[in-house]
Amino acid sequence: MDIREPAITRDEILLLSDPEFHQGNVCIVTGAAGGIGRATAVAAAANGIMTVGLDINQEGGEQTQRLARQMGGQMIFIAADLTKDADMDHAVAEAAKLGRIRYLVNIAGMQHIDFIEDFPMDKYDYMQRLNLRAAVYLSKLCLPHFKKNPDGRGVVGNMASAHGHIATLAKVSYNISKFGLRALAQSIAAEGGGLIRGFTVSTAFVKTALAMGQIPAQAQKRGITPEEVVSTVMCGETRLKELMNPIEVGNLFIFGISRFARFLVGGDLLFDGGMVLTYAEKKN
Repeated sequence: MDIREPAITRDEILLLSDPEFHQGNVCIVTGAAGGIGRATAVAAAANGIMTVGLDINQEGGEQTQRLARQMGGQMIFIAADLTKDADMDHAVAEAAKLGRIRYLVNIAGMQHIDFIEDFPMDKYDYMQRLNLRAAVYLSKLCLPHFKKNPDGRGVVGNMASAHGHIATLAKVSYNISKFGLRALAQSIAAEGGGLIRGFTVSTAFVKTALAMGQIPAQAQKRGITPEEVVSTVMCGETRLKELMNPIEVGNLFIFGISRFARFLVGGDLLFDGGMVLTYAEKKN
């Protein structure tokens, strides 16, 4: 099965008129070496924001930087291991040299498929550190910068998931981390006094390496073919029987951090094709 991550073209990017979308304001995006992180970083840069992409993957991050610049934007890539506080300290300090930090988008994450009774706890701990703790720590670092902005404003967007609303089998650590990212956004909003917003984006499956990499493991766990994983597992509970493109998700983050979403305070943008709130027709 060859479902490759689609290329990003400028005509697919949501371009908004926002007076705060300029080179003096900085947007930090994690997971920028590919997938949704790459799409969001490119979209932010294309919207005129000084973008700083973070990822452990140097080669992928530099590719994203080149793509962002091809789209007419400005992006700096900083290699960072988001399980290490020192790397995050360095990244935020470097980002602050480029302008006023105003936006943080936490996208980096990983997946592991195993039933709870078999789930390796070292893998669980690593996932919690990468998927959730890094987002908390980066928020901790960025909030003081938001408060120093002339208007005291800033926005944190977190990549949650349909799995931050409903839990499916063999994904215990992922499920918990995505519920946690929703709680983080709500906590930021609760403490933000209306000036600092937090929000989440929740989708079903997206055409990324992370999602595609789950197919063989899901097939093995469920005793079905890879094709059946896509049709009955990934899209089985959605009304739209297709996977989202990464740029479609990146555009949701652009909207979420913009002036047009000023009432998105602790909320979640649920764009899941109907996975959570509807039931697909079952055929016996």
